[in-house]
Amino acid sequence: MIKVLVVEDDPMVAELNHRYIDRIAGFLFCGIASNGDEALKVLRETQIDLVLLDIFMPNMNGLELLSKIRQQNYSVDVIVVSAARDNKSIKSALRNGAVDYLIKPFEFERLQTALLAFKKRLQLINKHPNVSQSDLDQQIFSGISQITIELPKGLDRNTIKKVWDQILQTEDEFTAETMAVSAVLSPVSIRKYLKHFQSTGLLSAEVSYGAVGRPVYRYHRTCEKK
Repeated sequence: MIKVLVVEDDPMVAELNHRYIDRIAGFLFCGIASNGDEALKVLRETQIDLVLLDIFMPNMNGLELLSKIRQQNYSVDVIVVSAARDNKSIKSALRNGAVDYLIKPFEFERLQTALLAFKKRLQLINKHPNVSQSDLDQQIFSGISQITIELPKGLDRNTIKKVWDQILQTEDEFTAETMAVSAVLSPVSIRKYLKHFQSTGLLSAEVSYGAVGRPVYRYHRTCEKK
C-alpha cells in the first residue's frame, strides 16, 4: 500500500481528499497535517510515500514546506494540490520535485489519474533493479492517455477520442454549442465530455454573460497540439 499524508489547512477540503484517497485501490490514507510543522513531525515519525500538499497555509506555505522536505532529505514524493495557478508557484513546485500539480477545484477523476500514474511509476521502479529506456518511455513519459481509469457514468471511450480529435482541430477557444456541431453530438452530451476534459486538466473554461444574463462557457486547451 502507498501511504499518503494530506497537508491541508481547510478541514472540509482535507476530508474530501481523504475520501478520494479511500476510493483508489493501492493507497492508504495516513492522516492530515494542517500546517507545515505538523507535516514535518509526521514525516519524522512515520514512513510516508506520498504527500498531497496545499500551498496556501499559515506560517509556512506549501512551497516553503516542500523546500524543507528536500533540504532534510525525506524520502517522499509530493503532489501539489492548490488553487495557486501562477507560473512562479508552479515552477517552484516542479523544480523542487513535485511529481504532479493539481489546480483546485478539481474532479475526483483528475486526482485518480495522478495517483494511478504515480503508482505505475513506483511499480516499474520497484519491480526491477534495472529499468530499460523503453520501459521508462512507455510507463513514465507517455502521458495520461496511457493510464486506464474508470470513466464517469455515461461516457464512452470512443466518443472521448472523437471529441478530443475535434478539440485538437480548433485554433483557439470554443463553446459547447460549436463543439456539439463539430462532433455531431447533442449540447447536453458534449457538455459531459467537456466537463470530463476539465476534470483531467486538459481544458480550462471561462464564463461570460450575454445580454440576457445567460452564462456562456468558453473553453481552451491547456496543452499544445502535438
